[in-house]
Amino acid sequence: MNIALFGPPGAGKGTQARRLVERYDLFYISSGDLLREEIKEGTDIGLAAKGIIEKGGLVSDELIVKLLEKTIRKIRKQTRARGFLFDGFPRTFVQAYILEGLLLKMHTSLMNLFSIEVPADVCVERLLGRASIEGRADDRREVIDFRLKEYKEKTEPVLDFYQEKGIMIPIDGMKSPDEVFEQICKEVDNSLRQVHLNVVVLGAPGSGRSTQAKVLAEEYNLHYVNTTDLLAEAASRNTPQAKQIGKMMEQGILIPDEIVIREVEGYIKTHPDKNGMIFKGFPRTLVQAYILDGLLRKIGQRVSCVLNIQVPTLELFKRLSSRGQSEKGQRYDQSTETIVRRIEDHDRYACEIAHYYEKSRGLQVIDGNGTREEVYERMAAQVEEAFRQAR
Repeated sequence: MNIALFGPPGAGKGTQARRLVERYDLFYISSGDLLREEIKEGTDIGLAAKGIIEKGGLVSDELIVKLLEKTIRKIRKQTRARGFLFDGFPRTFVQAYILEGLLLKMHTSLMNLFSIEVPADVCVERLLGRASIEGRADDRREVIDFRLKEYKEKTEPVLDFYQEKGIMIPIDGMKSPDEVFEQICKEVDNSLRQVHLNVVVLGAPGSGRSTQAKVLAEEYNLHYVNTTDLLAEAASRNTPQAKQIGKMMEQGILIPDEIVIREVEGYIKTHPDKNGMIFKGFPRTLVQAYILDGLLRKIGQRVSCVLNIQVPTLELFKRLSSRGQSEKGQRYDQSTETIVRRIEDHDRYACEIAHYYEKSRGLQVIDGNGTREEVYERMAAQVEEAFRQAR
């Protein structure tokens, strides 16, 4: 979670930054503060920057890059903050590309850039008022005029860069500090809700995968991807292969991967408009686990959360047998032989899949005993944590 605050000198970036850092657990990076600290400590960077800052000029990109890399490396070793808040950077079009490169090295990106918009005359008034209180050398009238001119000529074009990326959001800086903060938080929360989450629900037939996955999909605005439904739709087509799929499903036999892949990939390509997907019934084998990773990687996504519902074998048999006698019973639930085969097929591959996700994705084991509501609460807690981590 990385955001940047933009705006002319005196727009109130520092005030908002302090509040945002506390609310969202971010690490605050102000190029101005960092440079002043370097000057205070008398470092090579500080000595090179001192004269430029006192005249209101912009420090060279070379110095800024050295300073930011030094700071970011230090931060990543010493803190577990959720991300960075950049104040006063980027200030030029070139620095916008520099920031992209720095974040790319950390395998992340800028989520939002907020442009706090305040008229120049109001900025002058605010900065002169600050000068009378804090006595900062860069708040003299001639320096203020120069800084505003520099912002207009060199910094405003950066907005076009982020506007093209679709992450620049204008903020009315003429409102009270509380109202400005409320505007920014609303937009941050909206962006966080747009995080894509892909959930895999594992478990034997009768463990309640379908029931729980459907509710989670509805609650978190996820596509419910059920390979049984996808294959049933494929079996209803008037083709020779459709008849073959239908026969295998009646017998409880695993459908060949090439058929499953085509149906799942087709669904993913045609359903991009939600917060992610929740997969039930896929993957069923270790090979399919690799396949799912490949399918998601093609669209720049990954499996975010894996929930493995555990229910004793005897209880599974009781549930499936009972379901087979009800109106909701499936054809493959109405035969003891088929039920046993389905449970055995699951057990044959379950350990391999669990081990795969345990190593790479932090598999979460869910106790499937109890009421539907109790099991749902256990699963929802893990999905909430996955969203928090993704954000």
